[in-house]
Amino acid sequence: MSFKVGVFVGSLSKRSINRKLAKAIMKLAQGSGLELVEIPIGNLPLYNYDFDDDYPPEGRALKKAIEDVDALIFVTPEYNRSIPGSLKNAIDWGSRPWGKNSFAKKPSAVIGTSPGKIGTAVGQQHLRSILSFVNSPELAQPEAYIEFTNGLIDDDGTITDESVRGFIQGWLDSFEDFVGKVTSVTQPART
Repeated sequence: MSFKVGVFVGSLSKRSINRKLAKAIMKLAQGSGLELVEIPIGNLPLYNYDFDDDYPPEGRALKKAIEDVDALIFVTPEYNRSIPGSLKNAIDWGSRPWGKNSFAKKPSAVIGTSPGKIGTAVGQQHLRSILSFVNSPELAQPEAYIEFTNGLIDDDGTITDESVRGFIQGWLDSFEDFVGKVTSVTQPART
């Protein structure tokens, strides 16, 4: 069985190292049981509950994109020991209005890269807390905090370090197994 997986990239920068990581993950997933597609978040207005009665097209498109996938991967940098505001804004849009949470029961995984030795560990912990609240079952292990070094990922999305590539491939394999287990009990069978 294959699973369609939406990918959120927390950084809006075209030169983001997390965007490079997302591209590399998508490349690694080719030929597996995971079909990865990016869910764009850059055009969303700032969420406020005044929109709840009449979502704008950008908000409806985001909710539909989440609902059309089996699972989610969040590839995010760490800004000021948390997640970027753009990613939090997208989660707010997807989880609202109250009672229409698009994240509910969608298996998720979190990964990120940073030039620092602890990767995006603190930001990921904040994101995991948010995902727990929106009822998105999360892959707990292995955790994936990637130290980004010069040349780690080339322009084609190839991870040049064999040990990092092997680790991320194992992380993806664990996520595919996790998605299968979670969806077997939380989502109706697809026809």
